[in-house]
Amino acid sequence: MALEFTTSYIQDSLAIFRQYKKLGEGAMAQLSEEQLLVTIDPESNSIAIIVKHMAGNMRSRWTDFLTSDGEKPDRNRDSEFEQPASTRAEIMAQWEEGWDRLFRALEPLGDDDLTRTITIRGEAHSVLQAINRQVAHYAYHVGQIVFLAKHLKSTDWKSLSVPRKQSAQFNRKVLAGEASQR
Repeated sequence: MALEFTTSYIQDSLAIFRQYKKLGEGAMAQLSEEQLLVTIDPESNSIAIIVKHMAGNMRSRWTDFLTSDGEKPDRNRDSEFEQPASTRAEIMAQWEEGWDRLFRALEPLGDDDLTRTITIRGEAHSVLQAINRQVAHYAYHVGQIVFLAKHLKSTDWKSLSVPRKQSAQFNRKVLAGEASQR
């Protein structure tokens, strides 16, 4: 993904969130439906569980973002780590619903909203702090998704960025203005 110059924190945050959404989708697209449900050991989460947790977090954090606590009273976080969706369609529906809530909450905001106060678990956060908190959280989980997908695909993995041992070639293309937009 090509960097778009901006001085708007909101616009930059939206671009970062979209980048992580696309990265997760690129990883999941390489897997079979069965692989989305694989755990690599008893203490690990499957991609389906990670998606369920992210969707639950997104529903809680981004629903009525400016006017209600980001930890909704009806959220049962522990249940997000049990009984994942069992089909690709259900997993992707959870994924899309979560991201849709995030984008609907953030897109109408302007940088003048960054200093507004919201609460998460009863603690005051500026909108800027809340966004940073969620960028870090979702980057962490998308990283887990990519790691698991890469592990499961092994030598059949298709890189989502600059492929291994191709940095010099990529850099030459960038300098020549030929690199594709990612």
